[in-house]
Amino acid sequence: MGETYTLMEVCGTHTVNIFRFGLRSLLPPEVRLLSGPGCPVCVMPQEEIDALIELVEVHRVILCVFGDLLKVPGTRSSLREARARGGEVRVVYSPLDAVRVAEENPDRRVVLAGVGFETTAPAHAVALIEARKRRLGNFRFFPALRLMPPALRALLSDPDLRVHGLILPGHVSTVIGSKPYEFIPRQFGIPGVITGFEPRDILEGIALLVRILREGLPRIEIQYTRAVRPEGNPWGRRMMSEVFRPVSGRWRGLGEIPESKLVPSGEFEEYDAVREFGLSLTPSPEPAGCRCGEVLKGKVLPPDCPLFVRVCTPDTPHGPCMVSNEGSCAAYFRFGHEK
Repeated sequence: MGETYTLMEVCGTHTVNIFRFGLRSLLPPEVRLLSGPGCPVCVMPQEEIDALIELVEVHRVILCVFGDLLKVPGTRSSLREARARGGEVRVVYSPLDAVRVAEENPDRRVVLAGVGFETTAPAHAVALIEARKRRLGNFRFFPALRLMPPALRALLSDPDLRVHGLILPGHVSTVIGSKPYEFIPRQFGIPGVITGFEPRDILEGIALLVRILREGLPRIEIQYTRAVRPEGNPWGRRMMSEVFRPVSGRWRGLGEIPESKLVPSGEFEEYDAVREFGLSLTPSPEPAGCRCGEVLKGKVLPPDCPLFVRVCTPDTPHGPCMVSNEGSCAAYFRFGHEK
């Protein structure tokens, strides 16, 4: 091939499947893969975990969360430990499960932790719409939904990051389409390919990226044509815009990013748990020695962290990248430590 290319996948499912199917071993040495901020649990700053624990232990709410949030460490504790101390933390599989919990417990305040990217934002919007329709005065929503394009802009603006192309997220793109990524070749001069998740999808996406790079005409392409259209999913985008508005938000590793976080807007503002309970989201320091933030930016690989495997494992995590099923550190730990 001649030239060497560094490509970054910005979806946690891509990261896991690249490891699970041993795709790195199939690539020529001229192609290097990096993992980016594609895990929604991993990019939650520590103060949001602390706020969720406060909801459980101080305000005594029933907190509804997705399972991979339980073990993420906060400043002094985790939701799993809070539950062991008697806090009521329930694992749900759909945002609508939290609406049902609120309906079944009219004398308790119920908070849904809204975590995810554009992939799950429409489902969370439907949950808020349904709670309003059922007039559930005891239902609240903790906003931790984040938007991928602003994060990519912040990531690519870092002069220390050297990537030649992006493997763009298939799930997110089924909702938003390809148009929101058009700033990438226009402003940063690199291509991106929206790719599916099967081994063949990922390898086809990488091959397409390399071909675009060799042509020297950066653009956004869709490999995942069976699921992604340029305009995305109009219904999902409408649900998001009806219920949420983008505001500035902090990302672990990336810092404050303008218009990158979704909060309830208009008639749905009353469901915002941060406002309701007066929660403080003051930034807190990362765990000593943890380099999760640098892993999320592609600046180091998980084995470069001094805590990796030595003291940080899925059973004793020091950072969220080792906790989530989509975390880079968890993927390295489970499927191999090679660089």
